[in-house]
Amino acid sequence: MTADITPDRAALRSWLPGFVALAAIWGSSFLFIKVGVEELHPLHLTLYRVGAGAVTLLVVLAVLRDRLPTEPRVWAHLAVVAAFGVAVPFTLFGYGEQRVESMLAGIWNATTPLIVLPLAVLVFRTERLTVRRAVGLALGFVGVLVVLGVWQGVGGAHFVGQLMCFGAAACYGVAIPYQKKFVAGSTHSGLSLSAAQLLMAAAQLAVVAPFVAGAPPAPTGLSVEVVASVLALGALGTGLAFVINMRNIRVAGASTASTVTYLIPVFAVLIGALALGERLTWHQPVGALIVLLGVAVSQGLIGRRRAAADAAAPPAPAIVPATPR
Repeated sequence: MTADITPDRAALRSWLPGFVALAAIWGSSFLFIKVGVEELHPLHLTLYRVGAGAVTLLVVLAVLRDRLPTEPRVWAHLAVVAAFGVAVPFTLFGYGEQRVESMLAGIWNATTPLIVLPLAVLVFRTERLTVRRAVGLALGFVGVLVVLGVWQGVGGAHFVGQLMCFGAAACYGVAIPYQKKFVAGSTHSGLSLSAAQLLMAAAQLAVVAPFVAGAPPAPTGLSVEVVASVLALGALGTGLAFVINMRNIRVAGASTASTVTYLIPVFAVLIGALALGERLTWHQPVGALIVLLGVAVSQGLIGRRRAAADAAAPPAPAIVPATPR
């Protein structure tokens, strides 16, 4: 083995603990949602969660002496991202977990990359469709059908709950490429944009929630478990998790940091089974594995070693045109 291909263990230790911690925090969020909707309307749970997350990031902003955006154009785009990336999907997961297991909601969250890709290609035109990505999408679609168990027939509260969780993942599929096209080029820090996004989402929820679910209950009327779940969702799952994710991207790179998607459903399933005694039928974890395989293929994670070897090979003769990758 040469120095070029020997794993850098010191570098691995620098980001792996944060990587695993982030997967555990986001994977446990589905447990906290399940506990929260036992006493709170999904809209109220999302409102409290987003409010706690916004306060957390504002504190971090103050500590780091960062500032919120001031341009109206940025806030207008953040209003769209806040709706499709925070307010609506968080609420849909709450509605969904009134009907399905928390671990199943975690599995549906893993379908997000499969929804992002076709929208990024066809609507926002920020990505290019390749044969590899098309194969990954096809595998992911098969996995979705297996998770749903379509051969058993459709209908019922459980099926509706799964569709709500899938709808939440679909909202992320809109928010992510939209943010990449209209917000990512901003000169503001990721922390500043995220804090502003949560503030905008909190304002949206504060307007909508009273009309749909009535006035939110006072925190003093809630059980200790629900209050703790809301704080965990906001301060940990929305606030601290973002800070950890930023560090993972800085230390390990964006591509490596994004693979946390594969660990989140694992933690969601383990925590749901251990804390709530939930159980899955055979086709749901099998479908989840097919979905994750499709995500891996579409993101180029399978066969990456060969691609790296190709990139390291000597350049082709000048008479051979270069092939874009």
